[in-house]
Amino acid sequence: MATMIIEGDRAKAASGKTYEVRNPATGEVVDEVPAGGAADVDKAAQAASKAFATWSKLPANKRAEVLHRASQHMLGKVEEIAPILTKEQGKTLLESRIEAQRFGENIAWFADLADKIHGEHVRLPDLTTYGLVIRKPIGVCGAIVPWNFPLTLAANKVAPAIAAGNTVVLKPASTTPLSTLACIEALIEGGLPEGVVNVVLGQATGEAIVSHPLIRKIALTGSTPTGKKVMARAAEGLKKVTLELGGSDPCIVLDDADIEGAARAISIGRFFNCGQACLAVKRLYVQDGVYDALLEKLIARASKLKPGNGLEKDSRMGPMHTETQRAEVEAQVKDAIDRGAKAAHGGGRPKGAEYEKGWFIEPTILENVPDGARMWTEEVFGPALPIRRIKDLDEGLRLANDSQFGLGSSIWTTNMAAANRAVQELEAGYTWVNALQIAHDELPFGGTKQSGFGKEHGVEAFLQYTEEKSVVYGGM
Repeated sequence: MATMIIEGDRAKAASGKTYEVRNPATGEVVDEVPAGGAADVDKAAQAASKAFATWSKLPANKRAEVLHRASQHMLGKVEEIAPILTKEQGKTLLESRIEAQRFGENIAWFADLADKIHGEHVRLPDLTTYGLVIRKPIGVCGAIVPWNFPLTLAANKVAPAIAAGNTVVLKPASTTPLSTLACIEALIEGGLPEGVVNVVLGQATGEAIVSHPLIRKIALTGSTPTGKKVMARAAEGLKKVTLELGGSDPCIVLDDADIEGAARAISIGRFFNCGQACLAVKRLYVQDGVYDALLEKLIARASKLKPGNGLEKDSRMGPMHTETQRAEVEAQVKDAIDRGAKAAHGGGRPKGAEYEKGWFIEPTILENVPDGARMWTEEVFGPALPIRRIKDLDEGLRLANDSQFGLGSSIWTTNMAAANRAVQELEAGYTWVNALQIAHDELPFGGTKQSGFGKEHGVEAFLQYTEEKSVVYGGM
């Protein structure tokens, strides 16, 4: 049975309760894990606070060395960790390898910043004193991570936090704890001191993290309703928050676009990880002149995405993660069809005995989805894509911005003026121009509107795990 990681202890829940982690492709039990609660979070927060006293005082270059050694050790275990992620989450082995690799690389990227982010010297007007602005770590930070990209989204929080000198209490999603435990255990085996990152498990631990007085910052990736609840509860303790929430990313394709490149990027951007991504192409607006050609290419690509158990080599798309999630996407598709939409591809479940025990669904492309349909107004967290004809860029921008969300966006065009307009006018935290939707470590990632606030990735993420302190020096 897997255990929590709290300082040097590989702990069971204080209550003694456990629950089963199941494979969404087969329904089989993968492992049994502790169902933790407030007592376990308290123990982890105390451990993190104890570790902070030494970790935060370690010279930044030494902290960088520790993190580089730990990340290299973890990267040597990617082939061991990837199947664990596939079994608990459902994604294909290829997708799991990419994600496990990204975890280690993210730790290393922020390790490079540990001794390179500096404060400021300020010349003060009286000329007898001078000022400094120094950056200090915040303290113990809480990280709450969902099930769709459990390793990527954990690293987005853990990596900048510990590089800046903080310590962490990390809660993976209840259904995907095993690969996260394996990654953190690998970092510790590689030299990360015990207590710097502590892992608690179970649904009840999330609220306890948000409310614990020793935890001074909360970083959450989750739904918009969950983000609002976390923000309200964190406000009671005046905690800092970073919220990466839902998205319904628009993509605009104009008549002059590279249709082959657009089809490839849109297909990956919608169907990767069975469409279970906050940052993904979810609304497609295509100019009349290339609509039919692009639709044909998208259907051809979708038809090659064979659903199946992620452990099987010929599988190109794993199952939905839960029965509830599949039912939600199916209800959104049905709503569109009931309103008059047409399934250009997919729209149901794959047939065959191998699909009976898992939460499988077909990649789906819908035409003629009317205004007001759930697929336009809600986040679609699965492999279903509505596509709509537009007359021009003006219409595309109007429809793209007609959403409560503002996470990602993209445009395909060879017209520089059109691209520049989209960059300036699309209401989103990220815009890709003729490029695959990849969130790069070098660039800040985060949303606007109902997609949250705060940044992950980039120097900006590191800075958001520090406090600024002003210092005035007089004569000595």
